Amino acid sequence: METLSFPINTLINSKANYISLTASTNYASLSSLQLSPSSTSTPLCWKGVVRVQAESEDFELKQMRDMAAARKRWEALIRDGKVKVLTPREAGYAVQLSNKPLLDVRPSNEHYKAWVRGSTWIPIFDVDHTLDAGTIPRKITNFVIGGWWSGMPTLSYESQFLAKVEEKFPKDTELIVACQKGVRSLAACELLYNAGYKNLFWVQGGLEAAEDEDLVVEGPVPLKFAGIGGVSEFLGWTDQQRAAAAKEGWGYRLVFSARLLGILLAADALFIGAQQIGHYLQEIRTH
Repeated sequence: METLSFPINTLINSKANYISLTASTNYASLSSLQLSPSSTSTPLCWKGVVRVQAESEDFELKQMRDMAAARKRWEALIRDGKVKVLTPREAGYAVQLSNKPLLDVRPSNEHYKAWVRGSTWIPIFDVDHTLDAGTIPRKITNFVIGGWWSGMPTLSYESQFLAKVEEKFPKDTELIVACQKGVRSLAACELLYNAGYKNLFWVQGGLEAAEDEDLVVEGPVPLKFAGIGGVSEFLGWTDQQRAAAAKEGWGYRLVFSARLLGILLAADALFIGAQQIGHYLQEIRTH
């Protein structure tokens, strides 16, 4: 999962991750973890877990409401023909045969893994590297609600996105807009259309939906793998890796099976080691 802040009420959601685009940067505070003593018998750490879980659930409900509103706006843009739809293959033809510009709005953690040759990279959101009182709670929330699994970092809106696009492309440009899964690019299309760009083309399904022959790709990994990470990637439990395993056969699967076995053995060794240390400390106390 990924957590973003953005100055309009919008939401992007998918199975693997979601993007919150809210009117402010104030997310559910995790300050409740700084608990004061209580006269009840409930352990303090358990109270902290319960409160974090409740805040995460409220956060997700807000995400769902925002997503519904965003999807209605984006569907209207496409239905009214204000933003045209291209498949990844059609986008590839337009880029290679007609020399149409492709605007890659993905964050740096995805773009650096794989990109379309000749594309222009201007992220609408990028990895938030700041560490302050406002961003640390968001980063903790992002990690707790799925960042550890998906590997998606906390992202923040790039305030210079429109200015950089306007500097690079005139407003009458026939501009193809793409992201990894096809959702952040819709948010970009909405911003660009409202800023005066009227010849916009959206890549449906994102670059992840492209087949190997659709686009000329550069970078260390295939486009399909540019959006995965975290524990799920390490264990090979993403949809993209499962699809690759179906093609590659057992040799591909054995690599990730070995990793899972290694984790289980390491966890078992740590558990046994902790038991031994506990017994050793107990013997010291008794003597």
